[in-house]
Amino acid sequence: MKSNLQLSRIDDSILEALPSPCWLLEESLLERNLKILRDIADRSDTKILLALKGYAMWHSFDLVGEYLDGCCASGLHEALLGAQELKKEVHTYSPAYREEDLDAIARTSDHMLFNSPSQLSRFAERVTRVNPSLSIGLRVNPEYSEAPKDIYNPCAPYSRLGTLQKDLDVETVRKIDGLHFHALCEQDSSALAGVLEAFEEKFGRYLPSLKWVNFGGGHHITRVDYDREGLVNLLRAFKKRYENLEVYLEPGEAVGWQTGSLVATVLDIVHNGMDIAILDISAEAHMPDTIIMPYRADVRHAAKAGKKSHTYRLAGNTCLAGDIMGDYSFDRALKVGDRIIFEDQMHYTMVKASTFNGIPLPSIAVLRKNGEIEVLRRFGYEDFKSRLG
Repeated sequence: MKSNLQLSRIDDSILEALPSPCWLLEESLLERNLKILRDIADRSDTKILLALKGYAMWHSFDLVGEYLDGCCASGLHEALLGAQELKKEVHTYSPAYREEDLDAIARTSDHMLFNSPSQLSRFAERVTRVNPSLSIGLRVNPEYSEAPKDIYNPCAPYSRLGTLQKDLDVETVRKIDGLHFHALCEQDSSALAGVLEAFEEKFGRYLPSLKWVNFGGGHHITRVDYDREGLVNLLRAFKKRYENLEVYLEPGEAVGWQTGSLVATVLDIVHNGMDIAILDISAEAHMPDTIIMPYRADVRHAAKAGKKSHTYRLAGNTCLAGDIMGDYSFDRALKVGDRIIFEDQMHYTMVKASTFNGIPLPSIAVLRKNGEIEVLRRFGYEDFKSRLG
């Protein structure tokens, strides 16, 4: 099976038509991911929600809505975006709700999940008065995760995310319709199996009285080597054990995985012990996970340093010394004006981007299934200024 990167249709004529810098979504690749997710949902009799924290390019929501059952939000703004643009189920969870947002979130959401018994006790009755059809849930911490780094591990020691087994009782469970857990990060179904075993061991006694369970996100379902049959079998077995429960999954990265690029341009090339290409983007502002995780983004037609004839450090156009994408090698020497394509930049990029150091945000464009390019948004000075007062 080919990866989405192998199926990309970006060529020189498309690059010439784009502003720079620019995020470019390939609609056909997004639909390919959505079809995979729909197949999983249908075969396992589960519901799949888009996690807006990972992918929130709302101009694509008409297509997303053809395949997914709704979205999950982390607060009022994401809930409003999902309700207004996706127009399907909205499930909202926040580590702690602001009281002034409660009524609007309740009116906007279908499910509202609390992080702690204390906020559940304080606010559940109020939000169900505002929206009598609202389904109430509680996030729990299964105290088991195989997440590769603590920064992405919701079950790490001293985590604020989710209620521990020792803090949950029958009286609290009577106030809710479902439980939610999230313990994965870009992982396979085998990791979910371990989490699910811990979840059932700690909270299984409450499940017969509930209506639904939400398995959270971090399921890397659309990755080529993901064990989809293993996931379907795992979900079917769980539903057979608990026939009363609706099951939800909340992938974010799996929706946007390998569906588009960040296109940049070489502005200058300097030399200080090695050749350094300064680009019109910023790792810090436009692809922050390359610094936070950190990870090395793939660049089209490039390899690791030293593998090809010409090696460059690719760096951002801010004053931050560490604004560096990494060291890459190319078959030919780079020159000012060359386009650089960073692969797989549709998830956790736009939703995290900033205007740090006054650097402009990349434009947003889409390559339609019919081959047409549509530039959806260009950003300028007013976008920078308006965020500052």
